[in-house]
Amino acid sequence: MEKKIFSGVQPTGNLHLGNYLGAIKNFVKLNDDTKNKCIFCVVDLHAITVNQDPQKLKDNIRETVATFIASGIDPKRNIIFNQSSVSAHSELAWILSCTARMGWLNRMTQFKEKAGKDKEKASIGLYSYPVLMAADILLYDTTHVPVGDDQKQHLELCRDIAQKFNNDFKVNDFFKLPEPLIQKEFSRIMSLKDGLKKMSKSELSDLSRINLRDEKDQIINKIKKAKTDPLPMPSIIEDLDKRPEAKNLLGIYSSLNESSLKKSIEEFSGKNFSDFKETLSQVLVDKITPISIEIKKLLNDKSHLDNVLEEGSKKANEIALKKVKKIHEILGF
Repeated sequence: MEKKIFSGVQPTGNLHLGNYLGAIKNFVKLNDDTKNKCIFCVVDLHAITVNQDPQKLKDNIRETVATFIASGIDPKRNIIFNQSSVSAHSELAWILSCTARMGWLNRMTQFKEKAGKDKEKASIGLYSYPVLMAADILLYDTTHVPVGDDQKQHLELCRDIAQKFNNDFKVNDFFKLPEPLIQKEFSRIMSLKDGLKKMSKSELSDLSRINLRDEKDQIINKIKKAKTDPLPMPSIIEDLDKRPEAKNLLGIYSSLNESSLKKSIEEFSGKNFSDFKETLSQVLVDKITPISIEIKKLLNDKSHLDNVLEEGSKKANEIALKKVKKIHEILGF
């Protein structure tokens, strides 16, 4: 069965290993399956829920596209575009905001986390973010959406909005109810300095993460300095429950090697962390360095990246405008 897959990535710039193992690596697998029709969107409208420097945002959009291509996503077989270039996203977000209920949005935990204690000062955009996300997905008759644990609630909301619209206007199955594609293992990569905190570019220390533009020596140095505990490598999975740093590093190794955590533990059982770190560093260098080189090469050809976005935008607009035309007819516009 053909899958129509939509996935969005915010143009935060300087994408790291957590972005790669948690999302992009999975995108490449979806890209490689010829049965899938994939749309990869750089969600720049979502990005402006926080203040952005306009030139930096433009650069980050290009860098995100370069990272997609360098990682193995084929722009000729898939659609790669930036969200703001297809105005139908904003239009449908407004229409769906008239369908969505305040009570549904009030239950969104991610808003509570991002807004912090002073919710009165949070933007309406941050609050209604999940409605725009629903518009992104529903606009393309998406059947499947790759999601991490932190986005599952938003996809459930998307399904609720789609179902209510269909029911309200008596248009059964007009909006498809998308299914989640959940990466069961290694979807959350943690900081190299704290195994309980998610790897993030916002952490002050650059030693906390492997950036996809890091060079060989930087990768080796960061793994060498990564936090561990004084015990030898674990022998059974249960040993990892109270050893978050060991669990994180073994998870990174397992994901890069397409192996299970159990097999990785068996491979290094009882060994010193220094031996394991040496092996992990080499695996990372072998995987990340070619991506890093290609990203830098692509960033030197801005016109090529802009052409990729322009072509993707044309294809996305063609699909989106057809859907919007049908929506207008349903609404009586």
